[in-house]
Amino acid sequence: MNLVADTSKFDPVVLELGRLFTDAGYELSLVGGPVRDLFLGRISPDLDFTTNATPDEILQVAKKWADSHWEMGRDFGTIGFRKRNSNKEVLLIEVTTYRAEAYDPQSRKPVVAFGTSLIEDLQRRDFSVNAMALRLPAMELVDPFGGAEDLAAGLLRTPGKAEDSFSDDPLRMMRAARFASQLGFSLHPDVLSAMTGMAERISIISAERVRDELVKLICGAHPRAGVDILVGSGLADLVLPEIPALKLETDEHHRHKDVYQHSLQVLEQAASLETGPDGAVPGPDFVLRFAALMHDVGKPKTRRFEPGGGVSFRHHDLAGAKLTAKRMKELRFDNDSIKAVSRLVELHMRFYGYGEAGWSDSAVRRYVTDAGPLLERLHRLTRSDVTTRNQRKADRLAFAYDDLEERIAVLAEQEELDSIRPDLDGGAIMALLDIKPGRVVGRAYNFLLDQRMEYGPLGAEKAEEVLRQWWAEQPESQPAPAVEA
Repeated sequence: MNLVADTSKFDPVVLELGRLFTDAGYELSLVGGPVRDLFLGRISPDLDFTTNATPDEILQVAKKWADSHWEMGRDFGTIGFRKRNSNKEVLLIEVTTYRAEAYDPQSRKPVVAFGTSLIEDLQRRDFSVNAMALRLPAMELVDPFGGAEDLAAGLLRTPGKAEDSFSDDPLRMMRAARFASQLGFSLHPDVLSAMTGMAERISIISAERVRDELVKLICGAHPRAGVDILVGSGLADLVLPEIPALKLETDEHHRHKDVYQHSLQVLEQAASLETGPDGAVPGPDFVLRFAALMHDVGKPKTRRFEPGGGVSFRHHDLAGAKLTAKRMKELRFDNDSIKAVSRLVELHMRFYGYGEAGWSDSAVRRYVTDAGPLLERLHRLTRSDVTTRNQRKADRLAFAYDDLEERIAVLAEQEELDSIRPDLDGGAIMALLDIKPGRVVGRAYNFLLDQRMEYGPLGAEKAEEVLRQWWAEQPESQPAPAVEA
């Protein structure tokens, strides 16, 4: 496959900045991802440049030209600029002094040494496809490590020895899996071999950096490939050990060789059910995808061999939710994401049995209420969990879930199901029972909520009647015993 960089799509600001630097006697090149994306027919939203100018000299050249600037990366040789183009669009630009980085093998942070050569700067980058540059303003391609050729072949290879690259920055091993997910690339055998041999070095990288790479991997176009690389290289044993553990377990329906392959298929299927920007679950949706990957991680802990030769995984949904929350906390995810993903894992088995036993309207209401704002994601996770090769069984489950969704829609239209509340609020409860704020009000509220779930809307008059009946049976409603004189 022959790829050609389409430089005609460049914003004129790029050439303008190039002329500023060359007129001042310095070199300037567009580098890394923006150059790679040109070959892929994409325009990168951020623009990264490299130069032989020092940070002070970068500021001297471009400070007045830009609308604003920032110096947070100054210690690493990076100065950032914000520039509005002729279309009033804001461009984010980073200019970095040529670097020759050296890493302390025991440190998480790079030791930065400024360089003087563009080739030297490109050689210290992670992969050959990111080690290309365009000299400005001449638009001359500099590709000393065959990045364009690797890009055409869909291959990830390091500019130098893979062991040296990963020793410098072990996070690059995670990036290799991430690029496989995002771009659909395969890994050069030397890269995969180095990752496998050096996987333990990922332990010196901060949880936050690992988390950020994992999110990008899961949200890529080919997440299954990325996860498989993490597992095959041994990296997952250190950053996401619950997933390789699934390779040891047998699916109770014997639909796959192991639960691991089933989980990868569920991940793929969940991603395929995401919607466009205006849909219910715009993709890529990390919460849905990660829940799909993690939904069965409770199975190793709950596996039981039954007397008849079968295997059961009772309550693996609850065990999996706890394991998922624990792992996400260790990876420093935010609380909202932790709660959402672990809740989906907890609820993913709730639907099963609907087709055979049938659900009352009360059970449907509880299903919706328990899912809350995650309902649309739960719909997609549940459907994705069907990976059986038995077409009759797959059709039966799909029909049952179609029926459940239809019932949810009908009830929602009748009752505004997505915001179920008792027929009386806390204020009305206190006024009716003549009580003050406290735990008793909460108990009364929950009682009315149960009634609402079970019987649908009661109306204020009926709600007051059943609440009085409930109150009459509570110890707090009884008069205090008389005190003897």
